[in-house]
Amino acid sequence: MAKLRLGVIESDKPVKLAIELSASVHRDLLAYAEVHARETGQQALEPAKLVGPMLERFMATDRGFARTRRRLPNSQKTPET
Repeated sequence: MAKLRLGVIESDKPVKLAIELSASVHRDLLAYAEVHARETGQQALEPAKLVGPMLERFMATDRGFARTRRRLPNSQKTPET
């Protein structure tokens, strides 16, 4: 079996976002949740719980984003909450 990029998902304080996804992306998230559950031994998560960790992983591995972010002043690196 192929190793997924997304590892075990830790519980963290959530921030609510409302987004719209295509039906095909939603179906893919459902399938990913099933494969992820089998690979990590966790219970299958609802698709909304996968989006945050996936985006986090994507941004962490995006070299262009990392390069640009390093050039930003510190005040612009941390979003206001």
